[in-house]
Amino acid sequence: MAHHEQTQAERHVYRVQGFTCANCAGKFEKNVKRLPGVQDAQVNFGASKLTVIGRTSIDALEQAGAFENLRVAPEHERPAYNRRPWWKENGHVLAAAVMLAIGYGSSLSYGDESLYSWAAFAASILIGGYSLFAKGLKNLFRLQFDMNTLMTVAVIGAAAIGEWGEGATVVILFAISEMLERYSMEKARQSIRSLMNMAPREAEVRRGEQTVKLPVEDIRIGDIMIVKPGQKLALDGIVVRGQSAVNQAAITGESIPAAKSADDEVYAGTLNGEGLLEVKVTRGHEDTTLAKIIHLVEEAQAERAPSQQFVDRFARYYTPAIMSLALAIAVIPPLVAGGSWSEWIYRGLALLVVGCPCALVISTPVSIVTAIGNAARNGVLIKGGIHLEEAGRLAAVGFDKTGTLTRGVPVVTDLVTVGSLQEKRWLGLAAALERQSQHPLAAAIVRKAEAMGAADTVIEVDSFRSVTSKGLSASISGRPYWIGSPSYCADLGITLPDIARRHIEIWQSEAKTAVVFGTAAEVLGVAAIADEIRPTSRAVIDELHRMGIRKTVLLTGDNRATAKAIGEQLRISDIQAELMPQEKLARIKQLRQEYGHTAMVGDGVNDAPALAAATVGIAMGGAGTDTALETADIALMADDLAKLPYTIRLSRKTLAIIKQNVSFALGIKLLALLLIVPGWLTLWMAIFADMGATLLVTLNSLRLLRVRDKA
Repeated sequence: MAHHEQTQAERHVYRVQGFTCANCAGKFEKNVKRLPGVQDAQVNFGASKLTVIGRTSIDALEQAGAFENLRVAPEHERPAYNRRPWWKENGHVLAAAVMLAIGYGSSLSYGDESLYSWAAFAASILIGGYSLFAKGLKNLFRLQFDMNTLMTVAVIGAAAIGEWGEGATVVILFAISEMLERYSMEKARQSIRSLMNMAPREAEVRRGEQTVKLPVEDIRIGDIMIVKPGQKLALDGIVVRGQSAVNQAAITGESIPAAKSADDEVYAGTLNGEGLLEVKVTRGHEDTTLAKIIHLVEEAQAERAPSQQFVDRFARYYTPAIMSLALAIAVIPPLVAGGSWSEWIYRGLALLVVGCPCALVISTPVSIVTAIGNAARNGVLIKGGIHLEEAGRLAAVGFDKTGTLTRGVPVVTDLVTVGSLQEKRWLGLAAALERQSQHPLAAAIVRKAEAMGAADTVIEVDSFRSVTSKGLSASISGRPYWIGSPSYCADLGITLPDIARRHIEIWQSEAKTAVVFGTAAEVLGVAAIADEIRPTSRAVIDELHRMGIRKTVLLTGDNRATAKAIGEQLRISDIQAELMPQEKLARIKQLRQEYGHTAMVGDGVNDAPALAAATVGIAMGGAGTDTALETADIALMADDLAKLPYTIRLSRKTLAIIKQNVSFALGIKLLALLLIVPGWLTLWMAIFADMGATLLVTLNSLRLLRVRDKA
């Protein structure tokens, strides 16, 4: 236990700036692990983060990343991403390109063997490839074969056999390729950075009689924040005064502002509308819902998806194999068949260049990073690449009823006046009785009366008496009244009028609960109460069927009549009612056996066993709900089922793009290998093919940013 606490205390997370490729991130991780005092280290390339177990300094970490000029800062610090102007960042590439142009110009004027052209090409190689050679030669002596090693050997080999022009061209094209790769990854990481910048770093807080502006780190739980119109909230809290509409798109993905008043929960990063709000802080800056989303998204991007694990394993053997094959092509034909050494060395160098695994290595992570970031911006939290991929393969989906397909709050759907009092009058009297009860159905009557302006809070109730599972009775102004189920009416010896009986029979067939109100002498009115179906539920089920989901199942603990009525309204394939949690679990396991990839959609609390047993557990309404964020594989942050089809579309698109990327990266390598045999592949063609493959793979992955929620 003591060792565990020590390990936890020595865990430090840093943000890293300057990564250019996945290979560089891997090398940095190895360097950090070798530092004194470091027990373990893990680099999250997608989120540009480093986790260190042990003790070390930022200076030591930056020294470990000096080969890439990396900058390191503690996780809680928001780093400045003020990049230098493009021409300063890539000035060496421009200078090398100028020297390359001079070299080719000299070749045309004075011939390929002229001193002018040789000097210009050599200068181009040195200026454009200095950092490449520094990394590549160091790796070569350490027998570490990455893309820098391959490129260094290829350029030096080209110069050695007199192909100075092609060597310089390889350097320029490789530099351009790295530049484009950096740009693409920065574009993908922007999804996280935009989340980090949503919450302000300071807020106005009332301290005593004064209002002061404080950094979020200095604001305490219980402080009262003053949020003016048009300002963003810095921390999570509860509204204590004021009314406004708050745009919660940063958290839930919903574009329509939500009305907020006293006792409503609000979140950091959301935008206040036109009203002034006073908010009591409930969470510190490191524990806000937005902070948890950012943390989980970053962790998700670090988790390797199955396809990425395959690519990583493949690349581990692929690069040494390319090196061996290139050596064989350069040496065996001249030795065995008496071929020209310069010709076959050139072909071997071309294979080294085209065999660079850049496009293959980046094909999967850039897709995963982009998709998870896009999902987070649309109010869907996907907790790992594996869950992203599994969601794209779903064949069956199980749904909880209460709070998932329905709103989870009983509402009055119908009112029928039977006796001598008008509707608003008898409803107001009924609400006066129901205020004495804690039953959810009683709350529905009270809310309906308030909505109709029929609630009279001045009415005094005496002689209150409750009958469990039946109803209640009381006196108002000395006159007895009662409210309850139809069976309670019969127990009181009161006959239901025919009109009331007909409506009750219809409501019960629709899975609604009937409530009867009256006096000792007559029935005054009847009301129907139901857990209202979400407006989007039927459209979502229809959309899932159109998308090819083979089976949708309603899994509920409610009675069969209610489940059947709701299931038929929503056109769900199968209806399973009166299920205990362990029975829901068994049904999900059965669905997995029958259909394979199966999702369970619930509220993340009482459906935890079924959520855990499903291929993908999807929780509703994750915003502000720690349980949903912790237990589910995917959390729909808004209380909106319409996010489910979007999530499946995004997942399927991601799977398709990953397959396209891997196929294209391997296909272009195979084609280039075939061109080597007749000697048609030149060095500049090889680097152009590799650069083109890397660029197309990253641009193809960035198409995932365009996948939008149709709702």
